[in-house]
Amino acid sequence: MSKIKLTKGELKRQRDSLEQFLHYLPTLQLKKQQLQMKIVEARKLREEKKVALDRKVEEISRWTALLAETNADLKAWIVPESISLETMNIAGANIPIFKDIRFPQAEYDLYTTPLWVDRAIEELRLMVALFSEIAIVEKRIEVLQKELRITTQRVNLFEKIKIPECLENIRAIRIYLGDQQANAVGVSKVAKKKIMEYETEMVSA
Repeated sequence: MSKIKLTKGELKRQRDSLEQFLHYLPTLQLKKQQLQMKIVEARKLREEKKVALDRKVEEISRWTALLAETNADLKAWIVPESISLETMNIAGANIPIFKDIRFPQAEYDLYTTPLWVDRAIEELRLMVALFSEIAIVEKRIEVLQKELRITTQRVNLFEKIKIPECLENIRAIRIYLGDQQANAVGVSKVAKKKIMEYETEMVSA
C-alpha cells in the first residue's frame, strides 16, 4: 500500500474515491455478465453454423464425381465479390454481424454445360456463405472475449485492490486522527490542571 497523508483532507479524498469505486463497480459487474452471456450466445451460433456446414459439405460430396466430369471452372463463380457486415455495440464492444454475401454472375454456355451445374453452383455458394458466417462469428467471439478480459481486470482491480485499499487507508487515518485528538485532550487536561495549580498557589500566597 502506498504511503498516505494522515490528514482530514486525505480522509475526505479516500472517502470520495471509495464512493466512486462503489458507484462504478455494479456497472462493471453488469457489463461482465452481459459479455459472458453474449459469448455463450455467439458460441452456440457458431456450433449451429458448423453443423449446417458439415451437412452442406456432405451433400456436396455427392456431386464430386459429376464436378470432375465437367470442364466448367466453377471456382470463379463461388468466390464472393463482397461480404456485407453490420456493426453492433454490445456492452461497449463493437462486434461484426453478418448481413449479406454477393457472388459474381455465373456465365457459361447453356448448350455445352450440364443442367446440374446451376444447382452445384448454388450449393457451393451456400457452403462458402456458411464458411464466411462462421469466420465472422469467430471474430465476434474474439472481440467479446477481449472486452471481457479488460472488464474482468477492472472488476478485480476494484474488488480486490482499490476498494480494500481505500477502506484500509480510511481506517488508518481515522485511528491516527483519533489518537491525535485523544492526545490533544490529554495535553489540554494536563495544561488545565497546571493552570489551576498555579492559580491556587497564587491565591495562597
